[in-house]
Amino acid sequence: MDKLHLDQHISRHFNEELEAIKTRMLEMGGRVEKQVADAVRALEDADSELAETVIRREMDIDALEIQIDEECATLIARRQPAATDLRMVLAVSKTIRDLERIGDEAKKIAKMAIKLSEEGSAPRGYVEIRHIGNGVRKMLNDSLDSFARYDADSALATMRADQQVDLDYKSALRELITYMMEDPRSISRVMNILWALRSLERVGDHAKNICEQIVYLVKGKDIRHGNAPEYQ
Repeated sequence: MDKLHLDQHISRHFNEELEAIKTRMLEMGGRVEKQVADAVRALEDADSELAETVIRREMDIDALEIQIDEECATLIARRQPAATDLRMVLAVSKTIRDLERIGDEAKKIAKMAIKLSEEGSAPRGYVEIRHIGNGVRKMLNDSLDSFARYDADSALATMRADQQVDLDYKSALRELITYMMEDPRSISRVMNILWALRSLERVGDHAKNICEQIVYLVKGKDIRHGNAPEYQ
């Protein structure tokens, strides 16, 4: 298991600042996890009230991203970190962007939940929503846990899980499109399910991005865009 050893500094305050931005990022991650879980539950239960709550809370996620990003910029300007310390700040800055975008996807799912509560439940797709939703929520949780523990091996395992999410999404897409062709009256409602599934698939992609940042932080290897395939 790869572990990160942050440089120790004469300034204890600098070490505390580095740990603080990581802690803030993980707190943001916990809020985003709840957003995804609540959005999926709102869709499954046709709970428009819960969906509205998810939509309102998105503003808090956006505000957190701005605050943490400003803290990262200030830390770079004041401390001029190098090597592992700089990778740490950059990894946090990039991770919060993915977390904010996951929050956006949760908001989209909540909007689909409201539409379904108004138009009536879709005849198909809820099993797929539950299955893929569980998969991407586990990816997100595992990616944040890997960051908390600086565990690159766990991050790589989580990245590989995204392949199954993609396969499940494509399978669900084929089945639901076939169903709509057979019953055109269902198109509007099933399309709402398809959009929600697309958002869940995107959550998996963003969780994978977070894992890439962990590998970069711990190993110093940039594995984005298929680089360094030995790490895939």
